[in-house]
Amino acid sequence: MIAATLHALRRWAVQTARLCCGIPDYDAYVRHLRQHHPERTVPSYGEFFRERQEARYRGGGGRCC
Repeated sequence: MIAATLHALRRWAVQTARLCCGIPDYDAYVRHLRQHHPERTVPSYGEFFRERQEARYRGGGGRCC
C-alpha cells in the first residue's frame, strides 16, 4: 500500500517537473490519442517532441481539445 502510494506520488512529481520545464507527457498524449482520436497514427517520441517544441516556440499552443 505504501509502495503504491509512493510510486503514484513519484509519477505525479516527475510529470509536474517535466511540465514546468516544458517537456510534455508523451504517455498521456498517447492515451489521449487512443481514447479520443483512434483514427490518427501515434507519432514516435521524437516526432511528438519536435511538434511540441515547434508549437511552443511559434506561439500556437497546439491543443486539439
